[in-house]
Amino acid sequence: MDYQDINAATIDRWVEGGWEWGVPTDHETCLRARAGDWSVLLTPTKPVPREWFGDIRGKRLLGLACGGGQQMPIFASAGAVCTVLDYAPKQLESERVAAAREGYDIAIVRADITKPLPFEDGAFDIIFQPVSNCYIRDIRPLWRECRRVLAPGGRLLCGQDSGVNFMVDEDEERIINRLPFDPIADPKLMEELARTDSGVQFSHTLEEAIGGQLAAGFRLLDLYEDTNGSGRLHDLNIPSFIATLAVRE
Repeated sequence: MDYQDINAATIDRWVEGGWEWGVPTDHETCLRARAGDWSVLLTPTKPVPREWFGDIRGKRLLGLACGGGQQMPIFASAGAVCTVLDYAPKQLESERVAAAREGYDIAIVRADITKPLPFEDGAFDIIFQPVSNCYIRDIRPLWRECRRVLAPGGRLLCGQDSGVNFMVDEDEERIINRLPFDPIADPKLMEELARTDSGVQFSHTLEEAIGGQLAAGFRLLDLYEDTNGSGRLHDLNIPSFIATLAVRE
């Protein structure tokens, strides 16, 4: 199997097991969003600053690798024109369930983000991508595709793993892995990921995560760090995620 197919099947299993990122947001949250009271996450714990979005009413918003029915119902309720893309079928099914319950229109697309995105140039005003780049080996082509499908002045909001989680053991007490963490290049890492049913994951440097956006033609406007939300690294307040706001030049 292609590693992206392995990841889709893995995430489907997680959703079946009650994975927190695959449970659709509730009706009351959507009602509050319709009244202008809403927040969303790119990383585990910190809400995205509302000023990162501007006024989203009528904006063409792409939820990139963003299935699960969590953020898109909020964006749609707040007035955005929404498209969601994901590769895990059960994550897309959660989107259908939420849309049917709340009665909004949304384009639901199954596609692999390691391939060219199935959209026309300049199709969107905002791309919202929660942490998902850890599931693809090379993120630089994705930045170029994001730029292509954004209109000039469009915004890219992205959450990414900083690499810290890939260095430590399961108890987050010892550094056991060198970086980059690449199970395609190291079969032992692939065996360990399979043992823990973790899919196929990869670390990325800040050169790839931020420098890659700059090289693709984005201008970085803001960023913040976040922790895992639980575990030893979180208890020690060690950041393991970064969220970025960039604009298409």
